[in-house]
Formats: sequence, C-alpha cells, structure tokens
Amino acid sequence: MGTGARMAMHTEDQILTLTQWLSPAYPVGAFAYSHGLEWLVEAGDVSDETQLEDWLTDVLRHGAGQSDALFLVAAFQAGSDDALAKIDATCRAFAPSKERLMETDLQGAAFCDVTAAVWSQQLGGLTYPVAVGRAASLADLPLSLTTHLYLHAFVSNLVTAGMRLIPLGQTKGQRLIHRLAPLLSEVANTAVAGTLDDLSGTAFLTDIAAMKHETQYSRMFRT
Repeated sequence: MGTGARMAMHTEDQILTLTQWLSPAYPVGAFAYSHGLEWLVEAGDVSDETQLEDWLTDVLRHGAGQSDALFLVAAFQAGSDDALAKIDATCRAFAPSKERLMETDLQGAAFCDVTAAVWSQQLGGLTYPVAVGRAASLADLPLSLTTHLYLHAFVSNLVTAGMRLIPLGQTKGQRLIHRLAPLLSEVANTAVAGTLDDLSGTAFLTDIAAMKHETQYSRMFRT
C-alpha cells in the first residue's frame, strides 16, 4: 500500500489529537531545551543558517532524531508492560549526558501527566519518545503519522532555539524546516520499519556540546 493510501486512512480526530500532543501549546516545556545548541552557538560552531542545517541533519541521521524515533516505534509496538519498561530503561541508558537524560525524563513526565489528565491514559513516568509512542498506541493512532509529527516537532523546536540564539530570522527558520522535510520522512520511515537493534549514536560533537552546556556560565536554555 502506498504512502498516499495510508494517509487517506487517517481520520480528522487522529490528526487533531497528534497535532495537539506535539504542538508548542502542549505543556511539556520543549521551548526550554536546546539539545546542546546553546553551547555550540557560544563556541562559534553554529553561527548561521547553513551551519544550523548541517547540525540538524547530523542530529536527525546520527543522533536523537534517529534514536528517539526508534524508541517511539518500539514503545508503540510493545506487547506488555514489562517490554515497555525495558524500552524505557534502554532509552534512559542511551542518553549521553546528564542534561540529555533530564530533557527526555522531564518532558516525558510532563507529557504523561497532561495526557493522563485529558485522555485518561495511565502512562507512568516514561521518557518522552516512549511516552508518545505508548500514548499513540493506546489511542489507536497511526504509527507512521505519529513518528513523522514527533520528528517535525523535534526539529521545529530546535530551529526555534536557533532563531533565538544565532539569531536567525523567522523566514530563514521556516525555510530550513521546509528543506528538512524530506529527511524527516526518511528518518521516520526507516524507524517504522526498524527495531531497537538498529540503534546507534554517532553525533559525538552534539553529545559533547550537551556535556559542555552543563557548566556554561550564562544560558537561556536548560540543555
């Protein structure tokens, strides 16, 4: 079945639910996290639109973009509470720094709290991608669409951080998100067809930036 046919099966309620969960208005505090970008800007490693695009490309292909998508898919497909707990523990262990663990832990906890209150889903304290994957499964939402929109929200948040830090104009930021759309689809589709055996993490400079941010003297973001 082609992509167009799958998209046609998505109901308006499903699309609107995912749009709400992954919008800036959903109170997970995503605006507070830069994923180490704040340090990279201060160090001069990311200073314009091109460098931000290069960094985001690496994060999507080789960093948290790829790994978060795989954790989301695994959580969506988890067949038991024990399997879900193991996936969540692996996600925590995969965080390369204290701040990256805090980022996924606190956003996940916030997502679980508000989703439980509004949708009556008992999710527990899960990491962010695991929580989104589990909630989408419980709500019978489409896995592919969930993964695509999760990655779109992830990139949009980081572009917004770049717009504030570099600074980068709004038009340039939106142009950058648009250019990254094909890569978002590629990463999402690969994750949906994959398993946690495909996990890898080779965005080493981003991981180091997240570690450096822990002791950065002046900062706006929590990570």
